[in-house]
Amino acid sequence: MDLGIVIGLVAGIALIFAGIAASGGSLMSFVDTGSVLIVVGGTIASAFIHFKPDQMIGVPRLLRVALSKARETPRSAINLLVGLAEKARREGLLAMEDEAEKIDDAFLRKGIRLVVDGTDPETVRQILDIELTFLEERHRAGQHIFEYMGAVAPAFGMVGTLIGLIIMLGSLNNPDAVGPAMAVALITTFYGVILAHLVFNPIAGKLRVRSEEEVLLREVMIEGILSIQAGENPHIVRQKLESFLSPAIRRELEEQSEVKEAPVERERVAATGVR
Repeated sequence: MDLGIVIGLVAGIALIFAGIAASGGSLMSFVDTGSVLIVVGGTIASAFIHFKPDQMIGVPRLLRVALSKARETPRSAINLLVGLAEKARREGLLAMEDEAEKIDDAFLRKGIRLVVDGTDPETVRQILDIELTFLEERHRAGQHIFEYMGAVAPAFGMVGTLIGLIIMLGSLNNPDAVGPAMAVALITTFYGVILAHLVFNPIAGKLRVRSEEEVLLREVMIEGILSIQAGENPHIVRQKLESFLSPAIRRELEEQSEVKEAPVERERVAATGVR
């Protein structure tokens, strides 16, 4: 689970409540069922009108994507691709056929199968690029749902405000009803702003980050698949694919590689006596 969303949401709500308490306000005065129905219900209803039903049914899955960590990272993909490059260099491209069946990632498995089948490199790139393009389109569609809800939630807060003002103006002859009506008018706006900027827009941003991470991973895979097909040296393949990573991650990989190579070097020196 991505702790950033949980920590941010809990901290945001806690700080708002702390600010209310510090200002001497009552927390219960900020709880109103009618306001929740107007803002939350109106936002969801508007989203159902704007998007297709199957897109809205997929919202829980999008929430799981935002809350979960990536199952595969560029580092693990690089290690897998370098291993495949070593196997292909030793035994030929056809030797990867059995390995392809063991790969969980459908995108990478498809690319390896295309290479094993002897598909032209340019055709392999075109097919995988098309897959990547439509992957980005699907991701953007999910982001748009939360961006839209983030845009309309404050608007429904204003709708609640107007309802509260209408009730208040209709009760001017009853001073006891003016205060509660005014409170409802303001609370709905409060709910709309909180939902937009603490829930919907941040989730849309998190989905955008997840999409960028997955696109980067797919680009690493495409380059690795084509490098394997070209018969490049596994060391060169690793160097090429690590160019996609940030300098900090590359330094970390180099340190890990040095730690793994140190025992091998000590054994060589002990056996040969040559440093």
